[in-house]
Amino acid sequence: MGLDELKDKVGGEGLEKASDAGIEKAGDAVEDKTGGKGGEQIEQGEQLADNKIGE
Repeated sequence: MGLDELKDKVGGEGLEKASDAGIEKAGDAVEDKTGGKGGEQIEQGEQLADNKIGE
């Protein structure tokens, strides 16, 4: 299933919530693995990912 098909099934708002949750979960996992080091860079990475995926 492609991204466009997923957008059609979930709808814009649902997809945004799902992508935000996934990005946040990934950032939390990285913070856990690094012992909280690099928190600012991790936040920047989350923001970049969110911008790349779209709103």
